[in-house]
Amino acid sequence: MPTSIPKEELMAPGHTACHGCGATLAMRYVLKALGEKTVVSVPASCWAVIPGAMPFRTLDVPMVYTPFAATGASISGLREGLDIQGKSDYNVVGFAGDGGTADIGLQGLSGAMERGHNVFYIMYDNEGYMNTGVQRSGSTPYGARTTTTPVGKERDFKKENKKIVADMMIAQNVPYVATATVAYPEDLIKKIEHAKAVHGPKFIQILAPCPTGWYYPPEKTIEISRLAVQSRMFPLYEFIEGRFYLNKSFKPIDVSEYVKAQDRFKHLNEGEIENLRRYVEERWNQLLEWEKLYAGPVKA
Repeated sequence: MPTSIPKEELMAPGHTACHGCGATLAMRYVLKALGEKTVVSVPASCWAVIPGAMPFRTLDVPMVYTPFAATGASISGLREGLDIQGKSDYNVVGFAGDGGTADIGLQGLSGAMERGHNVFYIMYDNEGYMNTGVQRSGSTPYGARTTTTPVGKERDFKKENKKIVADMMIAQNVPYVATATVAYPEDLIKKIEHAKAVHGPKFIQILAPCPTGWYYPPEKTIEISRLAVQSRMFPLYEFIEGRFYLNKSFKPIDVSEYVKAQDRFKHLNEGEIENLRRYVEERWNQLLEWEKLYAGPVKA
């Protein structure tokens, strides 16, 4: 079957990720789209561990480790340094989890975007601090059980809705913003290619399901990722230089099909699932309004 996914592999086998890791797929596809002239900056996260211990490395591109909060500053410095050396054709990528983006690294991200550096910031969103033991993050959705929002005798699951960093980047008027997921690699790669055509900061939030922290069988990662889109728990969109495009090319399913596929939600009763339904409907309607507000021509 013909595919638009590049054949070049810049990620070697032998990494240390968990079976079914969505974050490894995200990195693999991002590098396929960007090519070998790419430098990646990674903060404390799963991806600080996945490449393996020195002298081994699973990526065939330069990789820089940076403190938890400093991804935005790191890619800003890398961009400036490469430009001074006449290497403006290199892609500079921050590849950070949701904890290091939505929470600890939000200030650095906002600063890098505001300064207008020609960089990519990829947030691989596994909806929690998975590397350190499945703690909740600002990106963890309502209802989820984590080690810091446990469910036992007391129902202390996360009561707040998900913090959506991509929406925040649109509010900051970043030239290119998108959401994507590992279930649709051609869509993800196409969005990277669209971003490459935009000069300035680019932000892409990629849903990267985590079987270890979401409590589902590792072979179900792609299925879970699709259900997230079809249930509208994770809508796919693009914001390109002031124009907004919402992906509606699917038949919606009830949110219960998504949450019941993961044990992190198994404690939810019907009333709590109804809370999620209302949230999904309200957010979807908000995005439909954005589509009208930022209406653009039909995109290739």
